[in-house]
Amino acid sequence: MIDNFALVLTHGLLAIALVRLMLRRDLDHDVAADSAGEEPPTQRRRGSSGAPPRRPGDA
Repeated sequence: MIDNFALVLTHGLLAIALVRLMLRRDLDHDVAADSAGEEPPTQRRRGSSGAPPRRPGDA
């Protein structure tokens, strides 16, 4: 009984996730095709402010 419950629960949750993914509108919008002629965005590390790195002894 527990085995059937575990199978139904996990497969049910996977089915719900699949349906929610398929109903998202942003899946129909191709970002790469829209920005084909534009320059790629610059990538920055998380938490970086764009300021030069600090050296030891800087106040």
